[in-house]
Amino acid sequence: MEKETTGTVLSVSRQWWLKINRSPVRVLGTHGAVYPHIVKVRYAADGIEYVRRKWVRAGDPVPRVGASAKVLYAGDNPKRARVILD
Repeated sequence: MEKETTGTVLSVSRQWWLKINRSPVRVLGTHGAVYPHIVKVRYAADGIEYVRRKWVRAGDPVPRVGASAKVLYAGDNPKRARVILD
């Protein structure tokens, strides 16, 4: 059974080591490049706080630090969670 709570975005870090080129011709090294991100979300379940990371694909919108995110977690094991970014 899954339960639902709201989490807070703690940090957003860009993965510089994985560059995706979207432009067929590059003028500079980063021209037309997009990068994936890792978002850390803190949520509370049964009075205990947990931190979960979420991989955001290159080109997808990235939330700001302090924004809220929906978290679905297993009722028997709150460490197992799924973060849904809006």
